[in-house]
Amino acid sequence: MNQVVEKGDKMFYRISELAEMFDVNESLLRYWEKEFPQISPKTNNRGVRLYRKEDIEVIGLIYHLVKERGMTLQGARQKLKENKEDTARNYEVVRRLQGVKEQLIALSKELEG
Repeated sequence: MNQVVEKGDKMFYRISELAEMFDVNESLLRYWEKEFPQISPKTNNRGVRLYRKEDIEVIGLIYHLVKERGMTLQGARQKLKENKEDTARNYEVVRRLQGVKEQLIALSKELEG
C-alpha cells in the first residue's frame, strides 16, 4: 500500500484514488464491495462511488489480510466478523512497523553514503 489516509484529508475518495492508494485494480475494489458488506461507499447523482475513511479502513484491513497475509476471502471475512478490533490493532502495528523499517533503511543508506 503506497499511501495511508491521514486525519485532515478529504471526506470522500473516488474508486480510482483508492485503487492507486492500494495499488490494485478498480475491479478488485468493486469485487470486495460485493464480498464484504462492511464496505458501503456512497454514490453521487452520476453513480460515482464515494468512499469514506471508514470504508478505506476496512479496505486496508482486507488488503492486509488477503494481499499481505495471504488469507482467502472467506478467511478474511471470518476474521473481520469475529474480531475486527484485534485485526485492526494488528494492522495498525504492522503499518507503523513498516514505517519505522523504511525510516531505518533510509537512515542506514544516509550513514553509508
